[in-house]
Amino acid sequence: MTFELGVYSFGNTPRLPDGGRGPTAQALRDVLEAIKLADEVGLDYFGVGEHHMRAMPLSSPTSVVNAAAAATHRIKLGTAVTVLSTDDPIRVFQQLATAASLAPGRIELVAGRGSSTITFPLFDHDEHDYDLLYASKLDLLMAVNAGENVTWHGPHRRRPLRDVTVFPRPEEPLKIWLGTGGSPDSVRRAVELGLPMFLGVLGGTPERWARYGHAYRDAWDQVGHPADRAEIAVAVHGFVAESDAQARATYLEYEHRMMAEGMAELGRPAPSRADRAAQYGPDGMVFVGGPDEIADRILHLHQLLGHTRQILQMDVGGMPQRDFLRGIELLGTKVLPQIRAELLAAGGDGESP
Repeated sequence: MTFELGVYSFGNTPRLPDGGRGPTAQALRDVLEAIKLADEVGLDYFGVGEHHMRAMPLSSPTSVVNAAAAATHRIKLGTAVTVLSTDDPIRVFQQLATAASLAPGRIELVAGRGSSTITFPLFDHDEHDYDLLYASKLDLLMAVNAGENVTWHGPHRRRPLRDVTVFPRPEEPLKIWLGTGGSPDSVRRAVELGLPMFLGVLGGTPERWARYGHAYRDAWDQVGHPADRAEIAVAVHGFVAESDAQARATYLEYEHRMMAEGMAELGRPAPSRADRAAQYGPDGMVFVGGPDEIADRILHLHQLLGHTRQILQMDVGGMPQRDFLRGIELLGTKVLPQIRAELLAAGGDGESP
């Protein structure tokens, strides 16, 4: 299975010269520009995340995926993640099936519970139903994705579905990943449902995340799922610049600003600059550096975890669009060729084990 490299974004509202924020609409236009460039430079995947904040205003990822499906040629596109607990699984399927009609074989979905409960009051849901809503809606999403003539009932709907087909139908079912921050319950759920696992990582060590991967694969083997479907994707913070020093100086400024402002909006304390900087080294999980450094660190994690895809969030904290676009260019033209060459030299046609 070929190792895939890509980018993800929650939108990045630009900063004005006086330090204020520019229009959130510009953040959406910037994301589409970045997706087009990622397609042009040969990256494999662009993930569109979901947040509902002024700084990260990409609240409707399926809408952006549809726009990108019509504007790109080869890159795979998907959500990263859809907060399924507070969305409607039938509408999510319809919107992404529409994108898959425009870009056959290129549209995927990462379904997650969400890293906070910020969307519950927004969409008039009860936070106490956090897990119930996610489990029920994920079950329905998988049912409508699997085929036509669905009969289904579950706790999040008052009325059951009886022999219903949801349109449009993509030529093949959408690929659905289970999104998780690494909880053991999510690992078990992914295995029980036979879904590939999408890890959203903000900290820790490569060795710690490798343990999650091993637990997932061991459980997968125990229940007898086909080994080639035990895929793991990893989403991390990261940035590529011309040199290690330039990348670290640039990213620390914008990532720390994003964390300070975002955590304040959620009512949580933000990590210090020193704490985040500590994650930038080889023992951390923030992938910041020049092309050689990034390629080496991704290959090291791949050796430990055996993941099949890694995507980086680079546009954070009002980072200028030109820096983001240059990072995408370096990721596609410098980092990805190194990774593919190293894997090929190791005896795998640039493929994962």
